[in-house]
Amino acid sequence: MIVSFVIPLLNEAQSLPELASSIKDVMQQEDKAYEIIFVDDGSTDDSFQVLRDLHCEHVAHVKVVRFSRNYGKAAGLSVGIQKAQGDVIVTMDADLQDNPLAVPDMLKKLEEGWDVVSGWKKVRKDPVLTKNIPSRLFNFTTSRMSGLKLHDFNCGFKAYRADAAKSLEIYGERHRYLPVLAHWNGFRVTEVPVPHQPRKYGRSKYGLNRFWNGFLDLLSLLFLRRYLRNPLHFFGLLGIVLGLGGSGVLAWFGVQWIITGHIHLRPLMLLSLGAIIMGIQFVSIGLLGEMITNANPQHNYTIRETLD
Repeated sequence: MIVSFVIPLLNEAQSLPELASSIKDVMQQEDKAYEIIFVDDGSTDDSFQVLRDLHCEHVAHVKVVRFSRNYGKAAGLSVGIQKAQGDVIVTMDADLQDNPLAVPDMLKKLEEGWDVVSGWKKVRKDPVLTKNIPSRLFNFTTSRMSGLKLHDFNCGFKAYRADAAKSLEIYGERHRYLPVLAHWNGFRVTEVPVPHQPRKYGRSKYGLNRFWNGFLDLLSLLFLRRYLRNPLHFFGLLGIVLGLGGSGVLAWFGVQWIITGHIHLRPLMLLSLGAIIMGIQFVSIGLLGEMITNANPQHNYTIRETLD
């Protein structure tokens, strides 16, 4: 078995030597072949120079991909996973809050037949108000809406069978929902508790806004899962409801006109006309969506340098 570690990073120069050393110690203890793929997501500190030194020191195990600018965590994971050559792919953060000592437990779960093992930071070492409470609310909502029962969707510490990881389309903010996507693709997903350590160097790159963005991303994924291949079912239904509603109101005014012989322009008439027009537009959008539903988005990232 070969284990590929995929580690996206941004300005984590101080953490990298210790992280690489910890992974090396665990893999040697487990007698597993391994590779570490660091993806430098546009760091502005000395991260790439540190990575260059690590590559020179451990050329057989350390690979480095350097982006020309900051693209985000999803881009780093996507490129790293596609370059991984291992049978198992482990993703983790570079800030030393994820402890490689948990990797053997994850590998045992994969050997039991699971396809994805997600880390569960059962005891978090983060601020309660800014991270713990919002994270619990986010995880509860995601679990209910996605149908996948996990305690911690935000944890970046995960292990995948290579085929499961490479099947995922990772872009935008989808990195939060990789277990959900794998579950929807038919892979078996479980979780194991992992130790969570306080940040040793630097500061967090994430704020409270990531939770609001996360809820919006979840709604987007739920919509795409249900209507990506048949958008007319969604937009067409809205169009039919609006069109029938507006036509019904106009028909009622028409009957009144026939009975009384006169009619007055009322706001409700204008609203019904607007509903009919919107209904036609929604149906048109649905038809256009059906026409382009087979077009898959292409996501290209500019790589400045690769050490392989």
